[in-house]
Amino acid sequence: MRMNALIFSAVAALAAQSAWSANIHVTDAWARATMPGQPVSGAYMNIQADADARLVSVSSPLVPDVEVHEMKMDGDVMRMREVKAIDLPKGKTVTLQPGGYHIMLMNLKKPIAAGEIVPLMLVIESGGKQQTVEVKAEARAAGGGMQHR
Repeated sequence: MRMNALIFSAVAALAAQSAWSANIHVTDAWARATMPGQPVSGAYMNIQADADARLVSVSSPLVPDVEVHEMKMDGDVMRMREVKAIDLPKGKTVTLQPGGYHIMLMNLKKPIAAGEIVPLMLVIESGGKQQTVEVKAEARAAGGGMQHR
């Protein structure tokens, strides 16, 4: 009887663990190609989670410093600031785009060429657990990004 209780506990723990992490779907991931000497770029994408979650950090093996930023109007001035997290409400698509939430790629060691793949690791928090979602963002030349609406 004791062995059955242990097996049941182990199965229940595994089932609960999978319920804690959200399924994350990332689409249209891209990064802005840069010119020689340009030390920064941005990365953009659509993120959808099947449970309430938060994007809490981003990293990349190609870029030494990566931050999550937001641009918004402050009176008559557009300001950019780092944010600690972006909420990902269950079932809603959150768009990271120029002029809004985005990922800053800073202190680039070399230019990012159009067509190059920029690997990004998104750290998503949901239900008290963190998971890493690997994303491959293709670099697009200036003007080759998403359309503003």
